[in-house]
Amino acid sequence: MGKKKESKEAADLKDKDIKQEEVQEISAEEQLKKDLSMEKDKFLRLFAEFENYKKRTSRERIELFKTANEDLMTVLLPILDDFDRGLAEIKKVKDKELLKGMELIKNKLQNSLTQKGLSHIVVKQGDVFDVELHEAITQIPAPSDKMKGKIIDIVEQGYKLGDKVIRYPKVVIGQ
Repeated sequence: MGKKKESKEAADLKDKDIKQEEVQEISAEEQLKKDLSMEKDKFLRLFAEFENYKKRTSRERIELFKTANEDLMTVLLPILDDFDRGLAEIKKVKDKELLKGMELIKNKLQNSLTQKGLSHIVVKQGDVFDVELHEAITQIPAPSDKMKGKIIDIVEQGYKLGDKVIRYPKVVIGQ
């Protein structure tokens, strides 16, 4: 009976070892599957993050190209204003040749800037004052009731570069 008991115990131990190995194999296999799914998840997140980075830098690059000349344009705007003031004074003198030459130079400069994306913000006397589009520098008594809250005079023209306003028109409004 001693040998049967020992062989039965040995068989039971073998069965336990086999079951433990199967459990270990299953748990090792499950662990590998978990690790694989975690790595796939990390990869997908990293890939999505990289795609977002590419899109963001692409948008930033396009925006930079649109407004790359903004500094240069803001420096040239006072020159355009000086041309307008100079032309107004030359018209008073009525020197046709001088007026024609100045207009040619101003138009050439303005056309060059327009080709680079600079556009004039159209403002007329009698337009309704809009805080989002105009900069009020002063208020004066309105000449008539119709002109209250409306633009009386344009002191300085406004300009946009692409869709961005780089200088708001400076206006006088009626009170």
